[in-house]
Amino acid sequence: MCGIVGALAFKSSSYRITENYIVKMRDAMMSRGPDGAGVWISDDGHIGLGHRRLAILDLSDMAKQPMCDHEGSLWISFNGEIYNHSDIRRQLDRTCCPQWKTQHSDTEVILYAFKHWGIECVNHFIGMFAFSIWDTKKQELWLVRDRIGIKPLYYSIHDGRFTFASEIKALLKDPQQKRAVNEESLFHYLSFLVTPAPHTMFEGIEKLPGGTWLKVTSDGHITKTRYWDAFDNKIDLGHHSEADISERIREELRKAVAWRKVSDVPVGVFLSGGIDSSINAALFSEGEKEQVRTFCIGYQGNYSSCTDETYYARFMADTIGAKYHEHLLTYSEFIEFIPRMIQLQDEPLADPVCFPTYYVSKLARDNGVTVCQVGEGADELFCGYIFWKNMLFLQKMNDYPYTGLLKNGMANLMQLFDKKDTFHYETLRRGIQHVPIFWGGAEGFTHTQKMKLLSPRLRDKFSRMTSWEAIKPIYNRFMQKTLDGSPLNWMSYLDLNLRLPELLLMRVDKMSMGVGLEARVPFLDHNIVELALSIPEKMKIRNGNLKHILKTSVHGLIPDKIINRKKQGFTIPFTEWLNEGLKDRIRNDMLSFCKNTDYLDITVVNEYLEKPKFRELWYLENLALWWNEFIR
Repeated sequence: MCGIVGALAFKSSSYRITENYIVKMRDAMMSRGPDGAGVWISDDGHIGLGHRRLAILDLSDMAKQPMCDHEGSLWISFNGEIYNHSDIRRQLDRTCCPQWKTQHSDTEVILYAFKHWGIECVNHFIGMFAFSIWDTKKQELWLVRDRIGIKPLYYSIHDGRFTFASEIKALLKDPQQKRAVNEESLFHYLSFLVTPAPHTMFEGIEKLPGGTWLKVTSDGHITKTRYWDAFDNKIDLGHHSEADISERIREELRKAVAWRKVSDVPVGVFLSGGIDSSINAALFSEGEKEQVRTFCIGYQGNYSSCTDETYYARFMADTIGAKYHEHLLTYSEFIEFIPRMIQLQDEPLADPVCFPTYYVSKLARDNGVTVCQVGEGADELFCGYIFWKNMLFLQKMNDYPYTGLLKNGMANLMQLFDKKDTFHYETLRRGIQHVPIFWGGAEGFTHTQKMKLLSPRLRDKFSRMTSWEAIKPIYNRFMQKTLDGSPLNWMSYLDLNLRLPELLLMRVDKMSMGVGLEARVPFLDHNIVELALSIPEKMKIRNGNLKHILKTSVHGLIPDKIINRKKQGFTIPFTEWLNEGLKDRIRNDMLSFCKNTDYLDITVVNEYLEKPKFRELWYLENLALWWNEFIR
């Protein structure tokens, strides 16, 4: 796991890339690579690559980056891990006899895989990755982001050059990089709590979507192609029994966890006491001679808004004989962490779980672990959210024939009784407009709320727009790829393309890399994703029981006490902390933001401050703090 950066000056430009230019960008990401750094500049100054290293595989100096092949025809800067690198190395040895200079560097495997297969090499990789390759012969720069989008990759085109990096703050070290708010992104942020790819909150800076590669030629021609989709390799499970599918899930999970043990440094597991992290811990412990190291976060004190889960985490650790580490967080730690959180986020990620994610990562790093496995993705693949079950019911109600007049009538009544702000009205509005009810697993403000909240200028600017525009391309792709178009598959597909890569996985990446820790995600192995999206809906929800097929798959692997416990979301005790002084802090920040910008209506912001609705306040606070840090 590392940080990558680079710049290509187009032939038409007189600009030249210098070592000092690349180093400044590279070292804006020090925490991503505390174990070393490298830089390479072409002789003509048209291309430069930089790298910050977190040494995990092949710790020798021979594996440092940027790295070239034996001819010096290909140069790479790579962030991530290729778990099956040893298998690919052996395959290359049989076919093209590369001149290896490392013993087991996955970076070098990518180089020679690209040399042998071209960009099709990505189809051979099991892993998470964001990498750049410069082809000196063809004068082409390639950027590639892994299938799911576990690793971030941002880029910008300005002043005759193309720049890219693992973090936006690196791009901002270019003195000519514009710092301005992308107002359309702000509009969508209020709906999705994050900016949907390919845009960011910065005007002129974009992110490469997951499963996509981008090629830039020396004269500035750009080609972008999606090389993988979750439905590309759909599996026919129509004649398979539930027992067969359960066994297949269990074996794929076992393989995915085993792949993610590959490391030359200590590996641990984040353990919350829920099903997903418990599965990771149990499978990780199989065949291990030493105790698995597990890490858990809780809160000091008793909070009604945030139930303590540490009991279950300790119970699971005891069950598998793991070494258990725990840290109980406090309000003062939260307040102290906020400035650091905003710096690490790069753009607003309105998820307060950034706070415990950072500290559980720090807990692991402080206890000698450099890599941890995490449980993201299981709920999205196997339907683990109560909210999803409710949305499925609403979608089925909406799809009943001849309900158009009824929906219009109900919407008119809600308008009459001033209920347009509610989510119930929003679902009716979507149904009337013949678009899916589900717009993602993390929604902030309804369309009506958002239009009230925006300043008069932005209200007028976006009067003909809704945030459906941001996810419509995903829906169109879904309808082209899917066989049945089922609502549950749409929900998984949308979150795989929006909430997971741009919110949940970025939360994990930014916070863990903030302490120099690599986070690996077994549930998002692409083989598991393809399998999960092929499973019939009736096996995912059975008699109202969420994640039925996953629970069946792991019966006997983890205790029934864990499997049958009520699902609890990972959150922070916001309700209580608002009364400890957080509300006053947010009030001051928001009033200052409204005074110095023209994005929100201060009258409506004051209404939120008076209620208060803690989640909505945090969405707004995150935006204000980001603007103050990166734009002001």
